Amino acid sequence: MTALSRTVHIGSSHGLHARPAKLFAQAAKDAGIPVTIAKDAGKPVNAASILGVIALGVEKGDYVTLTADGDGAEGVLDTLAELLATDHDQDAAG
Repeated sequence: MTALSRTVHIGSSHGLHARPAKLFAQAAKDAGIPVTIAKDAGKPVNAASILGVIALGVEKGDYVTLTADGDGAEGVLDTLAELLATDHDQDAAG
């Protein structure tokens, strides 16, 4: 099976900082298949690594590319893309 990729527009007001990065990395880890995330044309990092995700310096409005490889990759990408497109900072303010 070939790896699947998806480009996602970041929705969180403050980008992928601690809280959204933690939610995203945990979901990537729970997926049980290898998932990477890359900003623009940068080097992909392990999506399950919160430090790797934060180190990308992703801001609101940036585009990232997710790649997943394995059984259920499409569903994993759907879930992770939805997480990234959601403004988690808005939820925290409420």
